[in-house]
Amino acid sequence: MLKEGKIYRLTEEGRKAWESQDAAIPAEYRRILWLIENEAHVDVVRGCLREYPDELLDEWLGELEELDLLRSKQTVVEYDLDLSVADAKARALVEEDTVRLDRDALEIGSRLARDGVYIAEERLANRAGVQKPRAETVVLVVEDDPDQLALADLRVTMAGYVVRVADSVNALLHSLLDHGTPDILVLDVMLPDGDGFDLLAKMRRHPIYAMLPIVMLTAKSDPDDIRRGLGLGADGYITKPYSKNILAGTIQRVLKQPATA
Repeated sequence: MLKEGKIYRLTEEGRKAWESQDAAIPAEYRRILWLIENEAHVDVVRGCLREYPDELLDEWLGELEELDLLRSKQTVVEYDLDLSVADAKARALVEEDTVRLDRDALEIGSRLARDGVYIAEERLANRAGVQKPRAETVVLVVEDDPDQLALADLRVTMAGYVVRVADSVNALLHSLLDHGTPDILVLDVMLPDGDGFDLLAKMRRHPIYAMLPIVMLTAKSDPDDIRRGLGLGADGYITKPYSKNILAGTIQRVLKQPATA
């Protein structure tokens, strides 16, 4: 699939800075350098660092170019849509983010245990809303338990959305290739032929899918799992079992659609 946009590449000086993990470089710059590693499409930077406004990210990217740590090129690239060959490597985190995630994971775990849902409001604040009615909004639900999948299909359909379902990583990949990118992905952490977190990492690293809203389904509120998902760029968490209102409400809030449609 063809995609236009800026491709950022580390310069020799940028490579030295990345390899040295120099803490003297401001955290705002290190986040981007650690993320790019070699080269990256601008949407990958935005998708992984959605907690920052595009204007601020563009400013930091411009400053890194002025410092000769990055170079960019406006281009059109054809990307392979097959995620099975994509890189699942998690982005390196700066120390400041590691400390923040360790702290937040405990708080969010308690909130998930209490409320059954968590939405990454910092990411949501910098995401444009979906400007179409629910009847035209496609939700792809990936869940390996047939009863849970049927229930999710029913509940999301009752909320007025168009629903696609997949019961495995392989089925998800076929759905993306055959039917295109949905408006939001609801992704189970545990799948029979793969790991939901690995899929999340691959999608955030892929220019076509980097900006896709992704909500994780999980049977537990383990802080280590939550920390991993937040670091990879999850837009929300829902613990199982969940109610119709929690599932539909989370989709509506992440997509920033009206409460009724």
